[in-house]
Amino acid sequence: MQAASRESYAAAGQRLDAYARDAEASRIATTGDEIGLVSGVLRREPRLRRALSDPARSGEDRAGLLDTMLGSKIGADAKELLGVLVTGRWSTPSELLQATERLGVEALLASADRAGDLGEVEDELFRFGQVVAADPELSNVLSDPIAPIAQRAELTGSLLSGKASAVTIRLVEVALAGFGGRSFTGALTRLVELAADRRDRQVAYVTVAAPLTEQEEQRLGSKLAELYGRDVTVKQTVDPAVLGGLSVQIGSDLYDGTILRRLTDTRNALAKR
Repeated sequence: MQAASRESYAAAGQRLDAYARDAEASRIATTGDEIGLVSGVLRREPRLRRALSDPARSGEDRAGLLDTMLGSKIGADAKELLGVLVTGRWSTPSELLQATERLGVEALLASADRAGDLGEVEDELFRFGQVVAADPELSNVLSDPIAPIAQRAELTGSLLSGKASAVTIRLVEVALAGFGGRSFTGALTRLVELAADRRDRQVAYVTVAAPLTEQEEQRLGSKLAELYGRDVTVKQTVDPAVLGGLSVQIGSDLYDGTILRRLTDTRNALAKR
């Protein structure tokens, strides 16, 4: 987002945090779902996006348009938070859409946080991403843009029923819709990172040939926290193809100390002789 859009989103995010400190988890989750419904409308209606982000119209005028459009279709809490969004300044209509999607997701994460389940939601999203990545057929089905979202959501719901929280299942549906214009797997990854960020943590994606023990994982997390000055949550992926060692991805930083990488570097060096 550009600067003006970031400021507008920050105002709505602060209002959400204030609201979530006092509201019950179920109420916050309902608000997140309602904001998600509005983001779906904005995704389908480009003219509405343009009208609600038009700098030639006053913030009050845009808020009035939103109120007229929504009527009694959503609750007062969601309507108030969306009102904060549309009265802000938006660099482009697409950034208003992104902000609405993000606000709905943050409300769902806030509901899990309020219930004390946010860490579990983070883990459930990551584990489901691993399940999908390990099954090419399932990955192709869930990533198929032609298949109706409702049909794919029914499949993920059946796979996760009884194995994941209601918030996790809802966030997987958000990923199916292409959260932030991302692929399904890319959206899942971003949701994991947003969950960690709400817990004031950074995510380290670690690839190893064999699983780290709990003690090894804790030591690695502590060392990374010292390096980055922030608590780090370690997400392991086991891939025997790396042969040994480990690689660590944090944001755009990649530390690859796998045996596979060393062999590849050696092979490339010999090829240049």
